[in-house]
Amino acid sequence: MNLATTSLRQLAQALQARQISSRELAEAYLGRIARLDPGLGSFITIDRERTLRQADAADARIASGTAGPLTGIPIAHKDIFCAQGWLTTCGSKMLSNFVSPYDAHVIEQFEAAGALILGKTNMDEFAMGSSTETSFYGRVKNPWDPTKVPGGSSGGSAAAVAARLAPAATATDTGGSIRQPAALCGISGIKPTYGLVSRYGMIAFASSLDQGGVVAPSAEDLGIVLNTMAGFDARDSTSIARPAEDYTAQLDKPLQGLRIGLPREFFGGGVSADVERAIEAALQEYERLGATRVEISLPNTALSVPVYYVLAPAEASSNLSRFDGVRYGWRASRYEDLGDMYERSRAEGFGAEVKRRILTGTYVLSRGYYDAYYLQAQRVRRLIVNDFKSAFAQCDVIMGPSTPSVAFGFGEKTSDPVQMYLSDIFTISVNLAGLPGLSIPAGFGEGGLPVGLQIIGDYFSEARLLNVAHRYQQATDWHARVPALANV
Repeated sequence: MNLATTSLRQLAQALQARQISSRELAEAYLGRIARLDPGLGSFITIDRERTLRQADAADARIASGTAGPLTGIPIAHKDIFCAQGWLTTCGSKMLSNFVSPYDAHVIEQFEAAGALILGKTNMDEFAMGSSTETSFYGRVKNPWDPTKVPGGSSGGSAAAVAARLAPAATATDTGGSIRQPAALCGISGIKPTYGLVSRYGMIAFASSLDQGGVVAPSAEDLGIVLNTMAGFDARDSTSIARPAEDYTAQLDKPLQGLRIGLPREFFGGGVSADVERAIEAALQEYERLGATRVEISLPNTALSVPVYYVLAPAEASSNLSRFDGVRYGWRASRYEDLGDMYERSRAEGFGAEVKRRILTGTYVLSRGYYDAYYLQAQRVRRLIVNDFKSAFAQCDVIMGPSTPSVAFGFGEKTSDPVQMYLSDIFTISVNLAGLPGLSIPAGFGEGGLPVGLQIIGDYFSEARLLNVAHRYQQATDWHARVPALANV
């Protein structure tokens, strides 16, 4: 079986037909990881024996006739999800010795489905970054060009799937951290509506923005995995109780009459010519499939980056205060008193980008600046939400580039945080509004690097988004193309 060209659905069918066992499948992926990942750095933790024990249990379940769609399928997990007995680091020295005593809700869902934990993937430290260069465990390389970044913060998950080291991987999205790396690595990735996937056991960065999701080669694969991930969890106060939905049920629905909103703010200056060409070609394909274009405006798009970089650091400042060297995590080996232990542990345990955002967040929440910055940002956030409401009165979905350019080189933007932050200019507003959005491959740009098409929907329209993406993928083969590395 060629893992570089076999879809998740095909893997599931092969398992059900006993053409391959879960143990054999797990061993095949573990072998690829051992062979290829030293050159990529997409995984932090592998536990071969634990994975194979899960595979044996899945094989027994398949033999008993009680298997589900994901039973026996190996899934990689971003190292932000707590998994009992697994090292869970968030890409940080601060948690480099933390073995989780419990499972995140997402992990529970997969284990109940009979899926295997293939390993924990690398990421920007505490999900703070757009290039996976801030990880304590080293940077992740883009499988299409190892001199380029894979995007972030879910760069490890995206690189692993792009190289076909995993058939799918969990990821999280706070300001674009699923869609941006999916675009730069030439795979599909979905960020669901806020509250659709439980945040219980997902280590918090910015609680009003964080949302779990998935990356996989195709929209069909995303739907299969999302069917397992989504679900109400009473332990998460932001989890939304709603009837279960089959996100693959509408995949083949025709697109005749689909109204595609094109925000003028997504197609102005700042987008590279090669990305613009690929997006235009994708839009023409959608027109051939029966869709029509509608020009719309999201007038406050330019304000999304400054709003995000007030609100997200403010929430991070609060969330990361729990890492103090007392109960768990890194503790300085030498200190004078309790206050000194706090200071030294945090100074040693956190990297530069995390410290920068904690300081920024503490500043905007401080007396004299709270009203001027934090409250004002919340007011503008409401304007951004209203922009989307007006837009969806005119169209069914919104499309545009996922990123302003194809993948950039290591070190190109680390010295200028503002330029790095602008990598997420097209994705951040979706998180601020709590909307669902996905990115799918839509061609290649300069240097033969992938271009991503972003599709945004109204609240709880994941099934429609996946339908729109799937019909495009039935008409094109961008999602089926893999880097040369994946064929080794």
